[in-house]
Amino acid sequence: MERTYIAASDERSLFFRELRATLESSGVQLVDSAADATATLAITFDETDQRVLSVSARNVPTEYEVYYTIEYGLYGGEKSLLEVQTLTLTRDYTYDSTLVLGKAREEELLREAIVDDLVRIVLKQISTL
Repeated sequence: MERTYIAASDERSLFFRELRATLESSGVQLVDSAADATATLAITFDETDQRVLSVSARNVPTEYEVYYTIEYGLYGGEKSLLEVQTLTLTRDYTYDSTLVLGKAREEELLREAIVDDLVRIVLKQISTL
């Protein structure tokens, strides 16, 4: 992985930006085209959202789950170095409609923590190759 190209459909996603920053700080040389790379890290799926986990007796959401799913593979030329992997991490939090701003910030922090964990898992899998 001397020269790595990251192929992603969404280069503005939180996961892509964090992965790129972590690879650069680790000393990996990132290139702008697959032709110049010795390895290509392909991020084929990158999605985050939230869903309701529980509701009150008045049918008001009281608990949410934040999730982030990625699918990726690592290739060296035409050879697959790491088969396509799918990872989904989740965190849940309670919701109180009287604390909307605080809960929005909590959701944002949870999403960032999930991305940090995903980046750590991907780098650990890649480093074993």
